[in-house]
Amino acid sequence: MNRRTFLATCAALSAQSGHAATKFNIHELERGRVIRNAKKYLSDRPETVVAATSPRSAGGPHDFFSEGDYWWPDPTNPEGAYVQRDGMTNPDNFVQHRRFLMKLSVQAPALTAAWKVTKQRKYAEHAARHVRAWFVDEATRMNPNLQFAQAIHGRSTGRGTGVIDTIHLVEVARAIPLLAEAGALSPSDLETAKKWFADYATWMTTSKNGTDERDTKNNHATCWFLQLAAFATLTGNRELLAFCADRFRNVLVPGQIQPDGSLPLEMARTKPYGYCLFNLEAFATLCRILSESGDDLWSFTTADGRGMKKAIEFMYPYIADKKAWKKTPDVMYFEYWPMRQEALLFGGLAYHRTDYLDLWKKLPADSDVDEVIRNYFIRQPVLWVS
Repeated sequence: MNRRTFLATCAALSAQSGHAATKFNIHELERGRVIRNAKKYLSDRPETVVAATSPRSAGGPHDFFSEGDYWWPDPTNPEGAYVQRDGMTNPDNFVQHRRFLMKLSVQAPALTAAWKVTKQRKYAEHAARHVRAWFVDEATRMNPNLQFAQAIHGRSTGRGTGVIDTIHLVEVARAIPLLAEAGALSPSDLETAKKWFADYATWMTTSKNGTDERDTKNNHATCWFLQLAAFATLTGNRELLAFCADRFRNVLVPGQIQPDGSLPLEMARTKPYGYCLFNLEAFATLCRILSESGDDLWSFTTADGRGMKKAIEFMYPYIADKKAWKKTPDVMYFEYWPMRQEALLFGGLAYHRTDYLDLWKKLPADSDVDEVIRNYFIRQPVLWVS
């Protein structure tokens, strides 16, 4: 079956059974997994940026610090500035803050999801400990900026590209109102946490590093707007949500999605499969958030047909059968993809595509591989789907 026939068949099946998507019971599907994972996290204490430092950081103990993945010592000048090897991660770079942030992004939403499906307060209370440690408590909280993220030894103390590291706060921001609803966050804690996210959004939209990242052309821009939309939703900033929707229509979709649905800027990388999946996740989650705020961006298409519908249709056959991928396999981590891509879930519900939902159910939902955890950032669908 060729690609065109495959897509036509999928569309026909979708038309025949589209109403089934409305019966999708996410709590029933996820309950066992959610509780199983949350139980593992109940004994883990929060770890924030103050728990580790690097002598290469130009910031203080409350400042997030990370180093660019693909930068290595120069073999011709070992003591000099680092040089780039695209797609090849340097295992000796400082990653502890990123790991702490990923731990937060895995555990706090998982515990919140467990409260949502069980209403057992112990889960919400433990999730709230993480939230207070990162955003409320003066002794442990992180400063609301990423001024020192993605530094490069000998070249930069921090770059705009580092803003992508806080993609792991998107689902945390989604969880926070539920923790307040559970009574695990006091009104004062909630307001302090919201102020942290409002301050961080201000830094994103006014600092040089923040605006540099906003104006990038690939997945970094998608993730910048996804973060801003998530944080604006938490803080109730309608102006920022409108800004994100405008850029979705006029910059992100026209600049990154081709009329056939492909993502050429990601396909040009040394890890094209993983990057296409990553950017599609960011696009789909951004579309989900903005559509909830009143902008139906699932149905948005440009005059030449670019939009979310085409983008998911393009990647769907390659998620269903990775062997069909026509590009060279990724230089690293190719064997670990795909995961249970939430673009299939959000797109399946938006477009009434039971084929998307059926495939989503079959894919792995959890991973212990750092690279996967880092690039698979929406893990708790019960926080997103009623």
